[in-house]
Amino acid sequence: MPKTVGRVGVFVDPDDQLLDERVAAGAFDLLQLHGSESPERIVDIKRRTGKPVMKVIMVAEAADVVRGIATYAAVADRLMFEPAEGILPGGNAKAFDWTILSGRTVPLPWLLAGGLTPDNLAEAVRVTGARAVDVSSGVESSRGVKSVALIRVFLERAAALTS
Repeated sequence: MPKTVGRVGVFVDPDDQLLDERVAAGAFDLLQLHGSESPERIVDIKRRTGKPVMKVIMVAEAADVVRGIATYAAVADRLMFEPAEGILPGGNAKAFDWTILSGRTVPLPWLLAGGLTPDNLAEAVRVTGARAVDVSSGVESSRGVKSVALIRVFLERAAALTS
């Protein structure tokens, strides 16, 4: 892996044993937390692992964003906003109403996630002001199967937004 590429470990309410085992392997630069971790737990995870933490905020309405920022901005290193819909943690190929983030001030770096595709990326960034995005299902050729072609197009379109 090139040194310029950050490696992210994705966890849902991890216990200490799991964190210790995974972090000991030295494979992660950042821990992404998708569960119901409290602010106190995030502080503990950062202390325990020595790794920065990105807390995922599940968004169904504007109040979720306000509450998420108020709850986690002081303890997390980054935030990620993604839709609250879905059975499993993650965006589940769904998007939320991006206007909820439009013009909003977030006091630390943040990412937009959920339902992003090469076709809607520019609009999502325009509406939200996102400077970073997360994609998974939006670059799949079928459920769980990533498409190199779609990844390439997504990255090309993302790069075009920064130039």
